[in-house]
Amino acid sequence: MKPLMLHGHERSITQIKYNRDGDLLFSSAKDNHPCVWYSINGERLGTYEGHQGVVWAIDVDWETKRFMSGAGDNMLMIWDVQTGKALGKIEAKTSVRTCNFSYSGNMALYSTDSTMGNPSEIFIIDVRMVDSSFSENDPILRIPLTNAPKATSMVWGNLDEVVISGHDNGDLAQWDLRTGKKNNLVSEHAKSINDMQLSKDGGFLITASKDCTAKLFNAETLECLKTYKTERPVNSAAISPIMDHVVLGGGQDAMDVTTTSTRVGKFDARFFHLVFEEEFARVKGHFGPINSLAFHPDGKTYASGGEDGYVRLNQFDQSYFDFKFDY
Repeated sequence: MKPLMLHGHERSITQIKYNRDGDLLFSSAKDNHPCVWYSINGERLGTYEGHQGVVWAIDVDWETKRFMSGAGDNMLMIWDVQTGKALGKIEAKTSVRTCNFSYSGNMALYSTDSTMGNPSEIFIIDVRMVDSSFSENDPILRIPLTNAPKATSMVWGNLDEVVISGHDNGDLAQWDLRTGKKNNLVSEHAKSINDMQLSKDGGFLITASKDCTAKLFNAETLECLKTYKTERPVNSAAISPIMDHVVLGGGQDAMDVTTTSTRVGKFDARFFHLVFEEEFARVKGHFGPINSLAFHPDGKTYASGGEDGYVRLNQFDQSYFDFKFDY
């Protein structure tokens, strides 16, 4: 397994995402320009210039036509993937923490942080028409999380009828878009949920939490099915599209990193069996915690983005596919 190292960011990676075809990989970091790369050879196609702060979240739509980024400069921006031009932007009151296109690509959601007396809020917007007047349109739905913990990660539920939010106290909530009300709330995690990703068919949801576990949920009922335990905070987790495997990445907080060596730091990507919750492999590489993980849609490669500012593309060897779990 020889990784491709993509070095286009000066600061630590915040999120990485493949498009649906898997030919492009998008990355954002704590510098203010998200990048797009060819996933086959790691060549950088370009950057999206326009943000003035940390880019926290990115997403690309179903057709790879539009790309969205939310940043610490209180801006949500929508870009043309091909040209890198900003199509439209929305100014929020506080920094934009998460953003996702819906499956149909007609709607998008984003959530903001709670700072300076402004509560964390979840917004659903219509993105069919994105132009210079885009910022003046009212959101379809606005859910203020007053006196509630802030939303730290979000995903769309099935058929774009619900959205699922993870919060910084470990709660997982499901919201009905028709009523704007909370359908369901589960508190399985003890600490903040850092990342959530759906399985390929949208039936399962994996959460990565600061409480050193990742958990697998039924995306519809939010029933907790499996728990994957580690010794360090988990920053990201992803479900393989072709195998019964999950990959977890993390490491201790960035501020504690200088006091430990990489060997102790446990900055490995760790592979667990989806069903048996057992770890069967580790991949070393990053010189700091892994902040984001993503499987290629064909399941033959996975990418990890770390605190060291590198994105690594790891191609699985044949032995990975031949490996059979004994049971």
